[in-house]
Amino acid sequence: MAIREVFKFEDPQLHRKCHDVTNFDDRLANLLTDMADTMYEQNGVGLAAPQVGIIRRACVVDVGEGLYEFINPVITYKSEDLIEEDEGCLSFPGEWGKVKRPQKIKVEFFDRFGKKQELEAEDLFARAICHETDHLNGTVFKDIATRMLTQEEIDEKFSDEIEEEN
Repeated sequence: MAIREVFKFEDPQLHRKCHDVTNFDDRLANLLTDMADTMYEQNGVGLAAPQVGIIRRACVVDVGEGLYEFINPVITYKSEDLIEEDEGCLSFPGEWGKVKRPQKIKVEFFDRFGKKQELEAEDLFARAICHETDHLNGTVFKDIATRMLTQEEIDEKFSDEIEEEN
């Protein structure tokens, strides 16, 4: 449908706590479609509504297993096993940090039609859901990073990924 502008860096929108979605209508469907298009255009794995200026509890995630849409998500279980990995964000291009996230989660949410869903996720999928859910609570990854990566570490990270692709 449409590519939306992604709010960047310390825009106050990124730190606002979102309101629940109450209308499961065409406006919501259009927002979700636009968010997915925007996420794919920017080569992301997730995008939350406040990143495009909409202060509602909606996000999209695709870590290579297909698109998931989460409306009013609530994480109901987090494993005690925390994994520290490099994390970035479409709202903070070029910045990466070390973030500890649960290895496995359970999340309850609604789909775009208002039907209640529940799923279990682990590894990158769990990390992406936690990251996007944090956005809905006004938290960005930099707020919880144990440390930010240096430019040298970022350059090394991406040179390794480029070599793996070739």
